[in-house]
Amino acid sequence: MGKGKGFIHEFEQFISRGNVMDMAVGVIIGGAFSSIITSLVEDILSPILGIFGGLNFDELSVNILGEVTLKYGKFLTAVINFLIMALVIFCLVKAMNTLSSKVMHKEEEAPAAPTTKVCPFCKSEIPIGATKCAHCTSVLPVEAESESGGVKEAAAAVE
Repeated sequence: MGKGKGFIHEFEQFISRGNVMDMAVGVIIGGAFSSIITSLVEDILSPILGIFGGLNFDELSVNILGEVTLKYGKFLTAVINFLIMALVIFCLVKAMNTLSSKVMHKEEEAPAAPTTKVCPFCKSEIPIGATKCAHCTSVLPVEAESESGGVKEAAAAVE
């Protein structure tokens, strides 16, 4: 019975992960998107191709041994659906990768503002806004101007 509780616990952990929910949403949206692509091929592309070819792919079939009919036209339509779906997904993934790489480059190019500085007396690392060193208790010199050109205000040391 110990194995059953472990299995159920593992299943609960698996189900509660964010990735599973994202995947479920993706499958649902993919199913809806698939029906749109199917409609595009069957209702728009096949009739247009039928104008130039003189027939619709769905109507292509071969009779074998009397009543047995191979409807290879429907198979061709399914292949076209797949190719269009693969092309659209490829374009979406490529666009997302391009966008992601641009965002990553921006993050790499803009370094974060420093949050610490070095005490000139003991060379310890201290917070950037400190006016007194926590390590050696030296009163730090007032920096007249910051990098942006503004005047920094230093708190008066109380002794």
